[in-house]
Amino acid sequence: MQQGTVKRQQVVLTGESAVRCDVCDKPFVNKWVLKVHQRIHTGERPFCCDVCNKTFTIKGNLKVHRRLHTGERPYRCDVCDKTFSNKRILKVHQHVHNSEHPYRCDVCNKTFSTIYSLKVHQPVHTGEHPYRCDVCNKTFRDRSNLKVHLRVHTGESPYCCDVCNKTFSTTYSLKVHQPVHTGERAYRCDVCNKTFSDKSNLKVHLRVHTGESPYCCDVCNKTFKQCVHLKIHQRVHT
Repeated sequence: MQQGTVKRQQVVLTGESAVRCDVCDKPFVNKWVLKVHQRIHTGERPFCCDVCNKTFTIKGNLKVHRRLHTGERPYRCDVCDKTFSNKRILKVHQHVHNSEHPYRCDVCNKTFSTIYSLKVHQPVHTGEHPYRCDVCNKTFRDRSNLKVHLRVHTGESPYCCDVCNKTFSTTYSLKVHQPVHTGERAYRCDVCNKTFSDKSNLKVHLRVHTGESPYCCDVCNKTFKQCVHLKIHQRVHT
């Protein structure tokens, strides 16, 4: 075991430390670690992304964040070869491949590999939407969905296409865009063999064959195959 690791464990076990925070009295192994910790109290965030200007308390977090813009995904799952921008997300993903699901919903008994996944699931039963946008008051079941939504108001588009440099607010939007450059149309209609670059377009297309019109006007009850067509129609009533 490395000397630095031993020393950090001693601090945890004995409370022994060369330096302590003068705000919360928490002990640290050296002045550098203390300095980083104190930014929690001061609000100092000295490391700034040169693309979107988001700031961070430590350089390592900035390094991980920049991968959103570069598309770099250096951590690879050794089971399915899926890649990730940071080690923590890879670790969470790896639960998909093992049978361990220790977290159980006490309502429906569905099990989950992480406590976070269970927490995200639980509002399905309660209807709770505890995360509220302070701009438009729209509510969300989990913090990550609120974070993505806020980009509607801020205009933030942190995901960048490495071919044309067009930016997007979500990784999904970037993924849908990329076939523009590759010409890939991986989704095929099994009725007429027409192909599509993403699954959602195929889903909409299939309604041509099924006759499904799931979007209904609440004024005249006319139905539509696409949400955008319903929105255009609703102008008739305004």
